[in-house]
Amino acid sequence: MIRRLEKKDIDVVIQIWFEENKRAHDFIPESYWLGKFDEVKDILPQAEVYVYEIDNKIKGFIGLMDNYIIASECQSKGIGKELLCYAKEKKENLSLSVYIKNSRTINFYKRENFKVISENLDENTDEKEFYMTWESK
Repeated sequence: MIRRLEKKDIDVVIQIWFEENKRAHDFIPESYWLGKFDEVKDILPQAEVYVYEIDNKIKGFIGLMDNYIIASECQSKGIGKELLCYAKEKKENLSLSVYIKNSRTINFYKRENFKVISENLDENTDEKEFYMTWESK
C-alpha cells in the first residue's frame, strides 16, 4: 500500500534513507550521510512524501519538492518502480539528480524514461552527477 507520510513514520523513513544512501553510495564517506541526517529529517515533513507499506511496515518511500525527487529509497522487490509510477500519476514531469557512479540507479531511471539533461558537480561531495528529467506523454 502506498500512502502519505505521517509524523509517526519519520524515524523509520529517515533510517531507510540513511541505510540506503550508505549502501548505494559507497564512494561517499558515511560521515557525509550522518552530517545530513538531521537536515533531511527536518525537510521530510515539508516535502510531499509517500511511503510503501507491507504488513504495517514501511519498506520504501519517495519524497518530492514540487516536481523534484529529493529522495527515493526502497529495498528492491519492485517497490521503487511502484513508488515512481505513483509519483508519475500525480505529476506531469519529474526531475532528479543522481551520482554518475551510481549506475544501477541511473539505469533504473533510464528504463523509466528519464533522460539525462546535464552533468554537474555536487560541490558538497565533489562527485559528478546527472540531472535527469521525465515528462508524461
